[in-house]
Amino acid sequence: MANKTYIAAIQEALDLALAKDDNTLIFGEDVGENGGVFRATDGLQAKFGEDRVFNTPLAESGIGGLAMGLATQNYRPIMEIQFFGFVFEVMDSIAGQMARTRYRFNNTRNMPIVVRSPYGGGTKTPEMHADNLEGLVAQVPGIRVVMPANPADAKGLLLSSIESNDPVVFLENLHLYRSLKGEVPEGYYTTPLDQAAIARQGDDISIIAYGGSVPVALKAADELAKQGINAEVVDLRTVSPIDIKTIGESVQKTGRVLVVQEAQRMAGIGATVMAEISERFILSLKAPIGRIAAPDSIYPFAQAENDWMIKADDVVEKAKEVVNYD
Repeated sequence: MANKTYIAAIQEALDLALAKDDNTLIFGEDVGENGGVFRATDGLQAKFGEDRVFNTPLAESGIGGLAMGLATQNYRPIMEIQFFGFVFEVMDSIAGQMARTRYRFNNTRNMPIVVRSPYGGGTKTPEMHADNLEGLVAQVPGIRVVMPANPADAKGLLLSSIESNDPVVFLENLHLYRSLKGEVPEGYYTTPLDQAAIARQGDDISIIAYGGSVPVALKAADELAKQGINAEVVDLRTVSPIDIKTIGESVQKTGRVLVVQEAQRMAGIGATVMAEISERFILSLKAPIGRIAAPDSIYPFAQAENDWMIKADDVVEKAKEVVNYD
């Protein structure tokens, strides 16, 4: 296996998908010759041609409409929203149309669309470029929301998403693009959708995280281990639908839970996880469920970003509180 960055794994997955199926197309703002803002599509237009990898106007609503039209003609569109903070411009296409197509046509039509987009803080982006808006789309029935936390999963989950006949919102953590490296299997492979992974084994507390918060949780778990607390880290990977089975098995093993998310606290993925645990596994709990999340405020300007974002130290202190609860 090769050691690759998160963004390199995504680029490789896109390359493999285009090579495998001539009906797979990639389009969005600046994804062609420029290779996208973060070079995720670098070199793909030169390799596969302008008919299969091409730029669109600066109009997210038009990108969504194009994707739906192509999907009705047996194409597999991979549309890019340059930053997920701009999803509002295309929410009608995603939530009002793509998500409802299978139901509307009595299971006779598919929308095999992947909506790729970067999200998350830590890189001092301008306003509306770092927002964590996964909760908006996770609530929409008919949409699958996938948020990989490492390079191997980024590649395998993206290929699975492209193969899916359902619309998938595939969110890529901006900070992890080039800050995280890991071993990535060679060639074409898929990682199952809708299945969480145990990123670290443990038996004292379950730290449940996803996307960019997983490396934070793993860093915290390493520090907790030095203090005699063996934390298990559960990586959700798909945040809609949530893998209740894997969560339940971890909760029943440890009896203590801390949910971690980079997004604001209100109405988040973490809140759903907490509710499901409370309804299904409350008798396995030895302490109230803890939660680490960003403040319920507008995402701050770059000068305040470091103070606003969650940190491993926050996770460590909250985990100790949960473990020491009497």
